[in-house]
Amino acid sequence: MERKNCMILALDVSDREEALKIAEEVSEFVDAIKVGYPLILATGLGIIRELTEFAPVIADFKVADIPNTNRLICEQVFKAGADAVIVQGFTGRDSLNACIEVASEYRKSVFVVSEMSHPGGAEFLQAVGEAIARMAAEAGAFGLVAPATRPERVKKIRGIIGDKLTIISPGVGAQGGKASDVIAAGADWVIVGRSIYKADSPKEAAHEIAAEIKAELRREN
Repeated sequence: MERKNCMILALDVSDREEALKIAEEVSEFVDAIKVGYPLILATGLGIIRELTEFAPVIADFKVADIPNTNRLICEQVFKAGADAVIVQGFTGRDSLNACIEVASEYRKSVFVVSEMSHPGGAEFLQAVGEAIARMAAEAGAFGLVAPATRPERVKKIRGIIGDKLTIISPGVGAQGGKASDVIAAGADWVIVGRSIYKADSPKEAAHEIAAEIKAELRREN
C-alpha cells in the first residue's frame, strides 16, 4: 500500500451499493479499505474485487485456525483480489507461518493482531501482545494491528519491533481513539470506520480526519 493519507477505511456496512458508494466518495482520502465479515457475508467475496477499483483491500477475517485451514482461507482471500489479510497471532507460529507462506506465493501481505481496540481487548490479548509482536517480526509478517484506543501500547510495541513492521491502528473516532495521538505513538496508518461511513457526508468526514493526520505528520517533521 502507498502511504499518502495514512488512513484506512473500515467499511463495516452490509449493503453492496452503499459500500461501493462510500468507497468511491472517500477514495481520495484513504489508502486502503478494510472489509470484514458483515460485508462479505452479506454480499459475497466478489465485493473485494469491486472495491479494489477505489483502493487496495485488506480482508479483516482475523484468521485463527490450524495451519491447513489458515492456508485455505488465505488462498481464497487472495484469489478474490485482497491485497492483505488480518490474522490472529495467538494461534502460534505454525498457524502464522501458513498465512505468510500463502501471502508470499501471491505477493500479498499479512497483518497480525497484537491487541484489539475494544475494552475487552485488554483482558487477555494485552498480556501476550508483546510476544505476538516479536513473533510476527521474526516470522516476516508485513505488519501489526495495535489499538488506537491505547496509544501507550502502540508506543510500547513500536519500541519492540522498531521499523521492521508497519503498524495499523483501529479504534479512531467512535471508539474514542484520536488519530493524532496514535500517529505520534508510532502508528503508520489509522483505521476509521463509523465516524466516516455513518457520517452525513462520508467524504467530508474522511477529509477532516485526513487533515488531522497530515497536521500531526507535519509537527513530527
